[in-house]
Amino acid sequence: MLMSEIKRVVEQVSRDKGIDRQVLIKALEEALKSAARKKYGPRIEIEVKFNEETGDLEVFQFKEVAEVVEDPMLQISLEEGRLLDAECEIGDSLGTQMDTSTFGRIAAQSAKQVIIQKLKDAEKDAVYASFIDRRGEIINGIVQRIDRGDIIVNLGQTEAVLPLREQVPKEGYRRGDRIRAMILEVMQESRGPQIVLSRTHPSFLMTLFRTEVPEISEGIVSIMGAAREPGVRAKIAVASNNSDIDPVGACVGMKGSRVQSVVQELKGEKIDIIPWHVDQAKFVCNALAPAEISRVIIDEDNKSMEVIVPDEFLSIAIGKKGQNVRLASKLTGWHLDVKSESSYNQAMQSGYNSLMALPGVGISLADALYEKGFYSAEEIGKASVEDLLQVRGIDEETARSLIAAGQAAAEQAAQAETAQAEASDAAVEAPAAAETDGPGPADAGADAPREDVQETLEPDTGTPAPPEGQV
Repeated sequence: MLMSEIKRVVEQVSRDKGIDRQVLIKALEEALKSAARKKYGPRIEIEVKFNEETGDLEVFQFKEVAEVVEDPMLQISLEEGRLLDAECEIGDSLGTQMDTSTFGRIAAQSAKQVIIQKLKDAEKDAVYASFIDRRGEIINGIVQRIDRGDIIVNLGQTEAVLPLREQVPKEGYRRGDRIRAMILEVMQESRGPQIVLSRTHPSFLMTLFRTEVPEISEGIVSIMGAAREPGVRAKIAVASNNSDIDPVGACVGMKGSRVQSVVQELKGEKIDIIPWHVDQAKFVCNALAPAEISRVIIDEDNKSMEVIVPDEFLSIAIGKKGQNVRLASKLTGWHLDVKSESSYNQAMQSGYNSLMALPGVGISLADALYEKGFYSAEEIGKASVEDLLQVRGIDEETARSLIAAGQAAAEQAAQAETAQAEASDAAVEAPAAAETDGPGPADAGADAPREDVQETLEPDTGTPAPPEGQV
């Protein structure tokens, strides 16, 4: 590369590679500085500047004006300095332009390597800068290769990786296939920018709907959240800012055209479009559709809800392998405990009976406790005195007594449950032990002591033997 061509090269590389012009100029300046130090040693003071008018790189060597020159590489005499600058004094630093053609082949090669490295770094930075603000955006690419399950995707400008964990299990790709995915992460690493793609993230589903539904991109319909089990089923919650526009209908489209486009991209993943509601209980009911909901009991402190459904809707509310309630829980952000009406009523009756069993609790007090949300003796044991004082007919002494009784009842119930579990385990283990370790019937009879046999054969003393000679 000739020095006279530097300006043209800078302009061309900046245009073709999309690299900032100043970055290239800075790289060239450092390259020439490195070349000069290669030839003249690291001690010399050098400054390189790009002349915008001529397009040349000018190299200046600076020397200190000294009365006695001890190091010609770093110092210049006053007489020589006055030839360059008539007003210079002892201690001043004077710069002289160097002839870059004298740097030599090795120095030029070093400069070339620095330039190449700087160009690579600049390209990496340019790629990173162009993708860092595109996180969450859907991008198209071509499968270039598959490395240990990870799919390497050619994006044209650079490569990206679709990790195995971000792939839908049922999908399969081969080299040359076109692929569509969301930019999940953009990381700057020593080997260059690392772009991570995803097809399983809920945001991928949301972005697909933004692409297919104009009302979403226009801000009329908002996506409030999404939950997925990739490749199987998904739920997405939508709301409308315009009362005249149905958010669910807008996402479904005419004859389901819009949602079908998303389903096709997700290779048949079923999608439930849920109307969002500001009332979280109603939102949960919508999320569990098509199951009918009888009652919702909210626990704000633990952010959980107990959802009661008719017996015939229990399996629908829970879904196959718990899928429906699991997705609804992810979508709403609430822990959901789905129960049938019969099991709920049974639990309520059992809890009410445990309240009635507490000392000093009659029907009226049990009803009052029930109204305040204390449904069992166990809940009484967990309550505070202040909580129970809110119940009519309870003073501080009664509250303390009830709490102690509730704790005792809960402890007894836990012990009974433990004993029942141990008995159940023992009942299961006993037949197995008899089959593996116990002697067979013949062996048992042979090994039994003679006394035992006699005792077994003796008549019952409660039935007297007939007199001798009588039958």
